[in-house]
Amino acid sequence: MSTILYYIIPFIIVLGVLIFCHELGHFILAKLFNVKVLKFSLGFGPKMIGKKIGETEYVISAFPLGGYVKMFGENDDEEIIVEETHRSFSGQHVLNRIAIAAAGPIFNFLLAFLLFCVIYFMAGYPALDAEVGQVRSNSPAFKAGILKGDIIEYINGKKIEKWHDIKKFVEKNPETGLNMVIIRGDKRISTIVFPEEEIVKNIFGEEIKSALIGIVNSGNIKKLKLTPLQAIKEAGKKTWEVTSLTVLVIVKLFQGVVPLKTVGGPIMIGQLAGDIARENLGYLFPFMAVISINLAILNLLPVPVLDGGMILFCLIEIVIRKPISIKKREMAQKIGFFLLILLMVIVFYNDLLRIITK
Repeated sequence: MSTILYYIIPFIIVLGVLIFCHELGHFILAKLFNVKVLKFSLGFGPKMIGKKIGETEYVISAFPLGGYVKMFGENDDEEIIVEETHRSFSGQHVLNRIAIAAAGPIFNFLLAFLLFCVIYFMAGYPALDAEVGQVRSNSPAFKAGILKGDIIEYINGKKIEKWHDIKKFVEKNPETGLNMVIIRGDKRISTIVFPEEEIVKNIFGEEIKSALIGIVNSGNIKKLKLTPLQAIKEAGKKTWEVTSLTVLVIVKLFQGVVPLKTVGGPIMIGQLAGDIARENLGYLFPFMAVISINLAILNLLPVPVLDGGMILFCLIEIVIRKPISIKKREMAQKIGFFLLILLMVIVFYNDLLRIITK
């Protein structure tokens, strides 16, 4: 039982924080535009506990795999008194509706950014150091006299703080001489390395051209101390990096490059959260940041019943200069609901398959 709790508790914490943050975004923007919020729910299904404060009922529901903010006038079948039209969601200007729909995902991006900021400022920025762990025979580095154990200190006069700095220099200067200063024991040695373009496989297994010098890092990780401004900068870069990679993975899924069986769902998140928490509770925060970005992007997909679907309807309304008919919206929502259920079935199947074959 205690082993199960190791997975359930971190899972509830991670998902609870992400869902709360997402729905808080919708809630705050709705209130900002004076839209009446009828219910703020963490979870779906039957109400477990709840309390009404003012015009809004705040509840925790039975199934913790999501949440919702129920706004007055959000559903097409609701009757709206003329005097209250200005407080309904449907009575808002189309740009206000876009802002309310987009606020949930935006808050998830902001949560990830803030988590990275705190992590990098408090714990430092984790990075591979600039020590060479291996040199490939007959490679540009080998020809330049670089040896295993060398530490690359400067390239073209610029200080090297981490392994990624080396990678950036090499990729930006294919077949261009790089002036390197390396530390070998108590000596500093200068050398020139000429990167060569080669065909390599990227993280998706696709063949691409890349400039290389034939070295592998030692695997040593160090923590770089950052000032608040540096932490903010690195947090922004990390948020963008994870966002770009997530979008790219989705594109590759549609292209068939990334197998559908690699997609995970709540069970996998629970497993990972539990394993991470058991190893080090502090590791939950970067994990939470990554999942928050994934949640934001998922909700921005142009699928009816998701925030992205609502935004798409609003954009179409701007183009055609009138709301989409109720009949067409209902049909689109049925299709969107079917696609969402299909996705849930696939991810649950993948999660269960991982458990069985583990």
